[in-house]
Amino acid sequence: MRKVLFCILGLLILSALAFGCGSSSHRDKKPAAQKFVTIATGGASGTYFPLGGALADILNKTLPGTNASTQSTEGSIANIALLQQGRVNVAFVQNDIAYYAANGTEMFKGKQVTNLQALATLYPETVQIVALKKSGVKSVADFKGKRIAVGAKGSGTEVNARQIMEAYGLTYNDADVKYLPFAEAANALKIGLADVAIITAGHPTAAILDLAKAEELVVVPVDGDKAEALVKKYPFYTKTSIAKGTYDKQAEDVPAVAVKCMLIATDKMDSNTAYSITKALFGNLDRMIAAHAAAKLISKAEAKNGLSITMNAGATKYFAE
Repeated sequence: MRKVLFCILGLLILSALAFGCGSSSHRDKKPAAQKFVTIATGGASGTYFPLGGALADILNKTLPGTNASTQSTEGSIANIALLQQGRVNVAFVQNDIAYYAANGTEMFKGKQVTNLQALATLYPETVQIVALKKSGVKSVADFKGKRIAVGAKGSGTEVNARQIMEAYGLTYNDADVKYLPFAEAANALKIGLADVAIITAGHPTAAILDLAKAEELVVVPVDGDKAEALVKKYPFYTKTSIAKGTYDKQAEDVPAVAVKCMLIATDKMDSNTAYSITKALFGNLDRMIAAHAAAKLISKAEAKNGLSITMNAGATKYFAE
């Protein structure tokens, strides 16, 4: 009888141990952790917003375990602040703004951001100079004494305007400078309060298209030697051209300079994640193009042109393939 009891007790202990091991194994199985990626874009009416939405969709569909979303913002300067605060992981910014942040100059003077890293440059944002034909302005050299809308004070466009004028030996003291955002600048031309407007944006730009229907305009060139000097002095400029017919009655191609839209992160992003995001983006450009026509100018071959900050090692690996 005692032997029977010991056998039963032994079986019960073995069963408990087996059940316990099985339960522990079951409890140790955890669902795969999701990787959250927040993308800072721009205003809902701009280019960054739809492209950011397309990128989030691409990441969600192609990178298992990724939960990507977008955040609408006021643009490049705000996006860099959000990256610095750790509130977003990826951001669309102009490459000149990224340069100023990384070097602590212009609007980031005394507020240097040292941990920015590039994933890619995307498409050009052209510095467009348009003048009323009746103003007589045909060249930047003609700015003396004219009313020039240079962008909002402290904005990237305003710095572009100053740099281009300097390339022609001019300063703001040589003109009647007006600090107006581009929509207001276009309106100032329309109602006769400005002679020239400088607008940095992908072209064609809706505000200029509308203005060209109401006023006869001149698209003012940045001459070749001046463009070369700007590209040599500032790593964020690239040479481009505004093709004839872009705007009403524009009869010829006009040489210009452009900054570039960049996709950036910080050094907190590991190289594997950076590689995956970059590969997913360039492997699905059709989805980006469907979101906005500006994406037609995105290409792997051009994605390192206009780099103004250090590239993440993962992105570097992708472009080396």
